[in-house]
Amino acid sequence: MLTPPMALERLDAALAAARAAGADAADALYMGDGSTSVSVRLGALEDIGRSEGEEVGIRVFVGQRSASVSSSDLSPAALIEAATRAVDMARLAPEDKWAGLAPEDRLMRGAIPELDVHDPAEPLAQSLKDRALAAEDAARAVPGVTNSEGGGAAAGLVVMALATSTGFRGGKIGSSHGTSASVVAGNGSDMQRDYAYHSTRYLADLEDPAEIGVRAGQRAIARLSPIKLATGTMPVVFDPRVSGSLIGHLMGAITGSAITRGTSFLMDALGKAIFDSGVTMIDDPLRLRGLRSRAFDGEGLPTARTAIIDKGVLTTWLLDSANARQLGLAPTGHAARGTSGPPGASASNLHMEPGTDTPAALMADIKDGLYVTELIGMGVNGLTGDYSRGASGFRIENGEITGAVAEITIAGNLKDMFARMTPANDLRFRHATNVPTLRIDAMTIAGS
Repeated sequence: MLTPPMALERLDAALAAARAAGADAADALYMGDGSTSVSVRLGALEDIGRSEGEEVGIRVFVGQRSASVSSSDLSPAALIEAATRAVDMARLAPEDKWAGLAPEDRLMRGAIPELDVHDPAEPLAQSLKDRALAAEDAARAVPGVTNSEGGGAAAGLVVMALATSTGFRGGKIGSSHGTSASVVAGNGSDMQRDYAYHSTRYLADLEDPAEIGVRAGQRAIARLSPIKLATGTMPVVFDPRVSGSLIGHLMGAITGSAITRGTSFLMDALGKAIFDSGVTMIDDPLRLRGLRSRAFDGEGLPTARTAIIDKGVLTTWLLDSANARQLGLAPTGHAARGTSGPPGASASNLHMEPGTDTPAALMADIKDGLYVTELIGMGVNGLTGDYSRGASGFRIENGEITGAVAEITIAGNLKDMFARMTPANDLRFRHATNVPTLRIDAMTIAGS
């Protein structure tokens, strides 16, 4: 892989070639990554892998026509050829009056903030194997665990660099470390699986593998002998493992592409209260060691901490420059992209501010309800907000979590679900999207 300065030199050459071929404007993106992963099963090494790759994407504009090409050959001759080909393609493309680079006056200038996302530690394959074994051993040692789907450990590095013909140049290196375990409990017709994992930027921040393994084993044991609930309407409480998925549906509905195409159930929601006033949701791309931290976005605009939901009110769309032009708004610094096409938009480190009640207090008045720990399928209609997914978890009886529940479906409409959502106070920062335990009343349960 190239270092960011080396990558920027290649990108500068690609941009020069694009301009020489007749491009009015251009940008170029370098992505390089390398990772090592080890998987074990039943105490023995099952697989070890090392993957590396790097690619440059070049996007050019000829008037209001644009085209993108990518190349995994980073030689100067190959990049010149790719840039020339992109210009030839752009001349044949249809005009798009919204196309173009980010506004020059909004580009990040000066020093790029250091977000501490690069851990120089590079664990050897043997240490990854030891970590995977420790996680699986701890999981298999939990009484009642009868089989294993394996333990795993991985370490990776990603290098990104972006340059535009309007003067932006920036790059970063990011590291990742992870450990996981997945095991099976029970025998015969009563067998259940579950898992646990943890991912961090720094190896030193990674949870002890034995703790990860024990959690996986205990989760599998707890799911034994599940029942079906009767079909009806009841309160549903979402474990933090799955509550973040609900916020993912919100993010999909407020991206610029969904709004400009008219395919979002929140088309008319900007500036309106869509959650209870006790709900605030923060997008923080500048969080140190965050899994999605970024000082600049995919178009070279500076990023900033944003309250996407402020006391229940939706404050912004997530906009790249093209969608912002179409909506008559300013880009929001949320552009995200790969090497093979134009930018889209996405959030970065996202979290919901915690509520005031503990999870136990949140459930205390529930006489009969459902505690969800796993969601299955993708039954969500982005146009209407209709929501229907398979689920499993545990029954709530008189405020207490009791027996396991499986093979049910939970349903509702996301607008109604957002309006009735109440967060607990157990927010923890472990993922890219972090949400506390959530309660939503009056959801439909389809069971026996």
